[in-house]
Amino acid sequence: MKCRERWPEFPTVSRAALNLQQIVSELQKHYGTPAPLITDDPFELILLENVAYLVSDERREEAFKLLRRHAGTMPHEILAALNEDILKATRLGGMRPEERVGRLREIALIAMDEFDGDLKPLLKLPLTKAKQALRKFPSIGEPSAEKILMCTRSYPVLSLDSNALRVLVRLGFAEEKKNYTATYRAVQETIKDQLSDDYDWLIRTYLLLRQHGKELCKTNRPQCEKCPVNEACAYFKNRKR
Repeated sequence: MKCRERWPEFPTVSRAALNLQQIVSELQKHYGTPAPLITDDPFELILLENVAYLVSDERREEAFKLLRRHAGTMPHEILAALNEDILKATRLGGMRPEERVGRLREIALIAMDEFDGDLKPLLKLPLTKAKQALRKFPSIGEPSAEKILMCTRSYPVLSLDSNALRVLVRLGFAEEKKNYTATYRAVQETIKDQLSDDYDWLIRTYLLLRQHGKELCKTNRPQCEKCPVNEACAYFKNRKR
């Protein structure tokens, strides 16, 4: 789990007035339709989370492509690959590449030992058990587990990374709680009745909220004047005062 961010306190607007689908529609008009996901395979999604650290999305995907090309992205391929072949990917993925080689092998071992090399059956487990199973892997907390279930079209949940969560808190969907997990759950509770069971919409919503948090609704010095949804935003209204 990432370190908890601190967001300035501000009064929320009426949550009944916040329409998530309208907000997503405005974000799509501003940013355009997001590019398709690089993979919808559960094991590859776990590798994607771990192949790089603190790099751009573009660089992470390039590292993943190198891994796919030189070592393979199936559990038995990762275990059989030479360290140097995996390092071609992890070196592109940022700091401590040797440690990430070990982590990718650990992921492959868990997949083989716990799931016989095939994660797809766990996607059919009840939601709580599916998330628990996915969290056996390194770097997979509740948001990442939900992302995998969403991207594999297993459960119609909306995953939120720290960028997307910050956007929804600032808009006023929930107040920041005492820790990241509590804030995450408060936002999820507020938006649950506004979610669609359309997987394309859920994935698009995840990507657009994340992009907005990275480009305009940043942790520091957010560019509120350029925000396409600032008129619905509690944080922006508070700043104007």
